[in-house]
Amino acid sequence: MEYVKLGTSDLNVSRICMGCMGFGDAANGQHTWTLDEEQSRKIISRGLELGVNFFDTAIGYQNGTSEQYLGRALKDFTRRDQVVVATKFLPRTDEEIENGITGQEHIRRMLDTSLKNLGMDHVDLYIYHMWDYRTPLYDIMDGLNQMVKAGKTRYIGISNCYAYQLAKANGLAEREGFAKFVSVQNHYNLIFREEEREMAKLCKEDSIAMTPYSALAGGRLSRSPQETTKRLREDTYAKLKYDGTADGDERIIRRVSEIARQRGVTMTEVSLAWLLTKVTSPVTGVTKLSHIEDAVKAVSLQLDPDETHYLEELYVPHRLVGVMAQNTAASSGEKHVWSVGKQKI
Repeated sequence: MEYVKLGTSDLNVSRICMGCMGFGDAANGQHTWTLDEEQSRKIISRGLELGVNFFDTAIGYQNGTSEQYLGRALKDFTRRDQVVVATKFLPRTDEEIENGITGQEHIRRMLDTSLKNLGMDHVDLYIYHMWDYRTPLYDIMDGLNQMVKAGKTRYIGISNCYAYQLAKANGLAEREGFAKFVSVQNHYNLIFREEEREMAKLCKEDSIAMTPYSALAGGRLSRSPQETTKRLREDTYAKLKYDGTADGDERIIRRVSEIARQRGVTMTEVSLAWLLTKVTSPVTGVTKLSHIEDAVKAVSLQLDPDETHYLEELYVPHRLVGVMAQNTAASSGEKHVWSVGKQKI
């Protein structure tokens, strides 16, 4: 395993971040394919053995049970100071807005709940999960800064935002003396490269770490198009993101498979090896031991320039999908109800 600083922070993180959305009580959340606690613990333990020290979860993953599984496993398998733990918070609910709960109070409540779920007194990285168009940005940044000052999080990150929003938020933080975002977790992989237009350039100039999610496109970049799995069949959110461009994406996926065969490695290794040349630490979702084992192997795989060009040359622009498409609707004033698991926000 290799380790790197997370942006301008002093956090040393593994080049692979274990994404924990696949852990949690399926009966208590929005996904039917997640792992129970016993299975989750085995994968977390194996990740630690392989040198993974960076773990990403969220209060919205299976209504907090992902956080609970992760926190209990880390307590049993390692020391708190040996791992970097990130979690995320959701926008204010309609009920909170109606009751006059401020953005600052909302953030405090959310983080306190996450810390209780995790069984920890602080997280290393607290992530603004998706842009809240109904809460003033000042309130968000002030609320996050208060959590840093209180010692409940060491640093803050952001997810599912546009480059202009990240620049605006950090500009406000700099003016007010607030903590700034040190990382961004957006949608980026070999078959969805829209982050290269503006976000990647901003992050390079401002030394902001990129820790993208959907690093393997919900499993599409780790197996041939003919193969299927329970997650591929049942992950409706991934279907929303990728089914509309499946024909064009398949041409790239076949090239991943071709290079993997030539190299004698897995498709996961090839896909992540490419992404690792672009970002700090991809968030790699895992639901099998082989998933984390192959992800870690990717760290030592070096693609040559011809292979990189071969993988990249067929890409065509993609429309925004998933949360970012919802962001577009919200920013244009369209009425939208966010749904994360059983919670509408």
